[in-house]
Amino acid sequence: MDEDACGVERLRDDPAVTAMLERICDISTMGFAAVARVTDSQWIACQVVDRIEFGLEAGDELALKTTICNEIRQGGHAVVIDTVSGNPDWRTHPTPMLYGFESYISFPIRRSDGSFFGTLCAIDPSPRPIGTPAIAQLFERFAAEIGALLG
Repeated sequence: MDEDACGVERLRDDPAVTAMLERICDISTMGFAAVARVTDSQWIACQVVDRIEFGLEAGDELALKTTICNEIRQGGHAVVIDTVSGNPDWRTHPTPMLYGFESYISFPIRRSDGSFFGTLCAIDPSPRPIGTPAIAQLFERFAAEIGALLG
């Protein structure tokens, strides 16, 4: 099994990651949260909490070019959108239109050596007030903890 597959499998069964995703949904009121392995060719769900019937499960893939996580992989910066329809930079972006979300947040996950692994992300079909320092700190802390689990 290659390093990517090992990382995906490691996170899929980790109860600490499950607890983090549940806490993200509870605190942010977002209905879907995931850890995704994002490479230059793939987006793979490592683990998900889906309270809105988005339909993804651990191991499922999305077409990389249809994800904002790909932009995070390329740029290395978090993306936080309270309301897609109210944001001139995002309201015509194809990804929210394709997947039907109104709120989005995603932070990069880096391994202990600083290399990019993927993202910690959440979506919801309704606007959510996620652009707060408390939510950002939660995502930063959990992304760092997940990166530490990967080594």
